[in-house]
This record gives sequence, C-alpha cells and structure tokens, in this order.
Amino acid sequence: MAYYKKRQQKVNGLWYPQSVTVGKPITTKKIVARLVQMSTVSKSDANAVLADLASVMADYMALGHTVKIDGLGTFYYTAVSQKQGVATPEEVSANQITGVRIRFIPETTRSNGNKKVTRSLSDVEIDWQEWKGTDDNLSNDPGNDGTGGDDGESPDPIV
Repeated sequence: MAYYKKRQQKVNGLWYPQSVTVGKPITTKKIVARLVQMSTVSKSDANAVLADLASVMADYMALGHTVKIDGLGTFYYTAVSQKQGVATPEEVSANQITGVRIRFIPETTRSNGNKKVTRSLSDVEIDWQEWKGTDDNLSNDPGNDGTGGDDGESPDPIV
C-alpha cells in the first residue's frame, strides 16, 4: 500500500495528492533476507554480490558505458557543468565539468502493437491510501518532505 498526503501549492493555491514514504528505508539486510527466501543463494552470497554491485557498476560507467540490469533498468552518468557556457566549440573542455549525476531509467516493456508501456518497478498494482498518521512516522528520505523519522524497524508487508 502506498500513501499520499493532501498538499496545497503555494504558487496557485490548488490542492494535489503528494506521495509520502513511511518509516526508515528498507536496508540491504532486509533485501538480502528476501533474496535468500526466494532463491537458492546463501545469505553470505547474496550479501557479497549486493556489496560489490555498486563498485562494479561505477567502474563500467566511469568507462563511458551505461549499465542495464534486467528487470530493474539502466544507470548512467551525466556531467554537471559550470553555469557559464563558452562562446565557441574550441573553448569547451573537461575543466567546465564540476560534478557528476547518476541517472536511472526504469526498465520498459511494451505489449503487442506498442499500445501499452509498463515499467518493471511500477507495473505492480498500487493501492493508494490517504496518510492518516502523523508526520513523526514519515521517512526522512530525499524526495519526501516528511518531517520525522521512525525509530523502529518497519514490518515487512511483503513477507
């Protein structure tokens, strides 16, 4: 079940539903436990693979490749450059790059005739419910403007 709050925009005064996340983020430990439960790998094997995944992906992306993980999506780097551009192509250099961002595109599948598009991370049926709890139970995750965090570990509704 996913939750939303009613939020009024300051710009136009209109009300919109805004998604919220509850509790702490799901940890690698919890992901490993689910993977062990649904596969034949051991806890240590699943943990080792997940622990090394980020560095392997970063190595390939640093070489200019995108990384596509089946069922998940594609990751790639984009460069962040200085606010000021330059007048000619000859003046463009790597010195203008001030940072890097990691971009993610969820995997897309198309049904027959390209009429229906689904994304593998969001093609599940989501039951949206209005959040009736307090802001103290909302996550401090980036992208969620809840004001508090959950001190306890959230129960896993999937198990």
